[in-house]
Amino acid sequence: MLSSELERFAREDLGDWDDSSSIVPEINAEAFILAKEECIVSGLVEADQILKYFGLEGERLVPEGVRVDAGSKVMAIRGRARAILQAERLVLNFMSRMSGISTLTRECAGRAGNVRVACTRKTTPGFRSFEKRAVVVGGGDPHRFDLSSSVMIKDNHLKLMSLEEALGAAKLRASFTKKIEVEVETLEDMLKAASLGADIIMFDNMRPETIREGVELLRIEGKRDRVLLEASGGITPENVSDYAATGVDVVSLGALTRSAKWIDFSLEIEI
Repeated sequence: MLSSELERFAREDLGDWDDSSSIVPEINAEAFILAKEECIVSGLVEADQILKYFGLEGERLVPEGVRVDAGSKVMAIRGRARAILQAERLVLNFMSRMSGISTLTRECAGRAGNVRVACTRKTTPGFRSFEKRAVVVGGGDPHRFDLSSSVMIKDNHLKLMSLEEALGAAKLRASFTKKIEVEVETLEDMLKAASLGADIIMFDNMRPETIREGVELLRIEGKRDRVLLEASGGITPENVSDYAATGVDVVSLGALTRSAKWIDFSLEIEI
């Protein structure tokens, strides 16, 4: 986490004058963070950084990415009592949000088997890097971080120019290090994108049976091994296994960040 980000998050939570913490005597104290429900633990790296910012010592009691039961202690904290209370909510917010994403990602990855599960750019503004890291902790793929990471030709591009024009311009302007992905809504466009040299083809909002047909068609045409295939749109934790079984390489779903519930953690002072 950048120091500027830490400053911004701390400023947001502390405000201009913290009377709540200032009434506490300046004594040393110990505390622990408790998982109040079963989850995949995530956000411990960020918790460490926040605690250090407040002059506290944190000790991880479990590694990131492990499943813990309700009632498990996941981190011990030592330092000045006031600082513990000031850091409390910021640490818990990071861990609650990130652990929720990691938990849902692990569930979806388990249902997808050997097919890679990826998130999308449907993230909280200013919090994307942490949400995507939580996906990775949960066993998923972060997908592209921003518009600069790769070239994605979407439906709105193709309303303004032809697929041939879009792919030609992408190959001309983009660095050789960037992959070019084309979002398709028909099997005709899929074949065209594969013939024109797209690196990745995304089946957008298609039913599993249509995608399966498309994968087989690419095999028949001898183009399957030349392109990565991604399914996206309308995919949920409930149907992710259906899409993973179509023969694609990746399934991406905004639900990993959009629908993940917060995990309940608490910070308890030890007397």
